[in-house]
Amino acid sequence: MVINMNKKVLISFITVIFLLLLLFVVSVNTGSIKVTYTELLKGLFVEYNENVETIKDLRFPRIIIAMLTGGALAVSGVLFQSVLKNPLADPGIIGISSAAAFVSTFIVGFLPQLFFLSPLFPFIGGIEACVLVYTLSYKGGFSPLRIILVGVAVNAVFTGLSSALTTMSGQNYEGAAAIVNANISMKTWEDVRLLALYVVIGLVFSLFMAKGCNIMALEDKTIRGLGVNVTRLRVLISGAAVLLASITTAVAGTISFIGLIVPHIGRLLVGNNHKLLLPFSAALGALIMLGADTAGRVIAYPYEISPAVIMSVIGGPFFIILLKRSDKTYGS
Repeated sequence: MVINMNKKVLISFITVIFLLLLLFVVSVNTGSIKVTYTELLKGLFVEYNENVETIKDLRFPRIIIAMLTGGALAVSGVLFQSVLKNPLADPGIIGISSAAAFVSTFIVGFLPQLFFLSPLFPFIGGIEACVLVYTLSYKGGFSPLRIILVGVAVNAVFTGLSSALTTMSGQNYEGAAAIVNANISMKTWEDVRLLALYVVIGLVFSLFMAKGCNIMALEDKTIRGLGVNVTRLRVLISGAAVLLASITTAVAGTISFIGLIVPHIGRLLVGNNHKLLLPFSAALGALIMLGADTAGRVIAYPYEISPAVIMSVIGGPFFIILLKRSDKTYGS
């Protein structure tokens, strides 16, 4: 599949990838343990170094999880905004992430013997929230304002339930709280392997749905006139979006606004063609999430601020601005 890129799009891709690689290098050496980059390379590939081993086992998984989480949530946001025809859709805002977090919290707190099935249960929770939002917001069509109001209500319900379970989970409190509070500081290579498997599957499937996302920009009647099954297409795109949001929530916790912010920046830089927007959003989401995690380690050092808090501080005002702008264009 050949995609034509103009100069602006090519520069945008190169810039984001370069900044992501640069931030990766900086983040690796950000923290209480510092080594020279020569020592780091030697410790990774040549000879044993205790500090490098600590960085490899504690810092590398955290960095990779941050990147995978950011990319997955950004792509999930693009998919939801496409299928709901709503520029304000985000898996965190419309309750998908909080539903997945609720199910994950329940499993960690009360059924830890089923933890090996953790990718499945959060996905089911995300699907349930998605069905609720679709069902309750549909009234002869999808109103962007109605979707957001229903999504906020669904999000509030599942967030409250997750908080209640966290306080009731006894000896498993720390594990449950990590999901609710988006704590990625103690992740392992096993978490990386789990997350990477499902995120790669979700991202690859999303790329195959790029053409469908472009089609979803049309009215449903027009899409049917082209011979496309709108319901089937909507279900497939929504399924990919829920998978990406749910698995990242199960591993990294609830993080909002990445799926809202990144698609809008992406459209400004690379346009509305999802064949370009989806891969660009994945790279930009990884950059923003890794930036939020790295900033959280630096701002209040030696203490840490959760990347979810950083994203909320940034995303809240961004959401208000978009909401005020969308009233004139999308409100009804």
